[in-house]
Amino acid sequence: MKNLSFSSRLFLTVLLLFLAFVSCFIFFQYNREKMYKTELLNTKLQNLNLALYELTKYYGMSDSLLVEFIGRTETVEGIAKPRFTLIKEDGLVIYDSENKRLMDNHSSRPEIRQAMRDGSAYVVARRSDTMQRDYFYSATYFKEGGLVIRSSLPYDVSLSKMLAVDIEYLLVTLAVSFVLLIILYKYTKNIGKVFHQLNHFFTRAKSGEDISTLDVKFPDNGLGDLARHIVQLYAEIRDSEEDKSRLKRQLTQNISHELKTPVSSIKGFIETILDNPDMPEETRNQFLSRCNDQASRLTSLLHDIMTLTRMDEADNRHYDKNRINILTLLDTIEAETNLQLKDKHMQFLKLVSPQVIVEANYSLVYSIFRNLTDNAIAYAGMGTTITIRHIGEDDAMHTFQFSDNGVGVDPRHLPHLFERFYRVDKGRSRKLGGTGLGLAIVKNAVLFHGGSIQVRAAESGGLEFVFTLPKQRTV
Repeated sequence: MKNLSFSSRLFLTVLLLFLAFVSCFIFFQYNREKMYKTELLNTKLQNLNLALYELTKYYGMSDSLLVEFIGRTETVEGIAKPRFTLIKEDGLVIYDSENKRLMDNHSSRPEIRQAMRDGSAYVVARRSDTMQRDYFYSATYFKEGGLVIRSSLPYDVSLSKMLAVDIEYLLVTLAVSFVLLIILYKYTKNIGKVFHQLNHFFTRAKSGEDISTLDVKFPDNGLGDLARHIVQLYAEIRDSEEDKSRLKRQLTQNISHELKTPVSSIKGFIETILDNPDMPEETRNQFLSRCNDQASRLTSLLHDIMTLTRMDEADNRHYDKNRINILTLLDTIEAETNLQLKDKHMQFLKLVSPQVIVEANYSLVYSIFRNLTDNAIAYAGMGTTITIRHIGEDDAMHTFQFSDNGVGVDPRHLPHLFERFYRVDKGRSRKLGGTGLGLAIVKNAVLFHGGSIQVRAAESGGLEFVFTLPKQRTV
């Protein structure tokens, strides 16, 4: 079978199982049908035995009575009138409707023994020693009368045909089986075709070929649809893996680039100081101050990278959740940024009720509002206003709006603002000390808590961020 195609092997395997099932079904149905006809004939003879016993019970045993009963008995199944034999418990035959001679003791006859034990019995095609022919025997034991009544029919060609199984059901079974085999062959052929095409597709894909150019056609049925979904899913997963690899390479390059700038600056300042031991104290302190600024920037960058990494890994061990009063948190941020706000002549409006409570990690929620505030202070412009509003809630989430009326950004930048290390004005961003990760942290912190966030141009100018955070859970 190794040289056969998959569809052929599948068809032969299912065919063998199907034929085994059909054979078992035919065998079972054959024996069931034969048993049914045999039991039906036995029931009719048992009823005659009972009728004869009831007659002798009420009118007594007499030859004339037995002869009259037998004379009124009709033929069974149109074959023949039954032969009746009356036997006492000790096996003595006291009457036989077809043999008037003295008969042997019948206690050893199988139908008599079984009837004495079980109450009734029948035997198919047992040869009679007395009559020298085969009979169908049906015996009934009447314990209260101490009597066994046995009726029998000659087991000849007519009775044999009557008990034989009708051939019609066999022909119907074979016809239905033939139709099912045709359907089975078509289905296994389609399965084999789909399997062959999938195998061809994955072989080509494994070899590194561009799967987008592969023209693989599947049957227009449920199995073909499933195969197309598998191919589509494989393509999406492969594209996703390629995107992930590309993003990882890009992220690594960005991190390397961002780290290189402060490290190079620190290294340059220190080398200058070491190479000029007679450098004036004021100049040396100025260089050391710049080293400190770059070290602080490097620390902030590493902290932001670590924060994003932890959120990417969804490491909840680092982020306990507590009940946070948003207005209190905003008061803290306003106090911490008060000097920067005054320098830029900016206002900080908090349109949030004191009753607004979220259940989240304090550090991450602080990062959300602090990064948005720092971003607005850095880029919104002089004399602008930062506004934080609580604009709604549902059963699970509070919705907040963070906006400014500053200069805003070109609409083409909006889809990229949450990307890591994305900068609208690279030179200006670095000059202001930004790491390029602030808005990425904001988005990931919101998503970490099961919320959502969008950014758009505000109607008053500037940017508008709308995001959700989880409500305080009720006990």
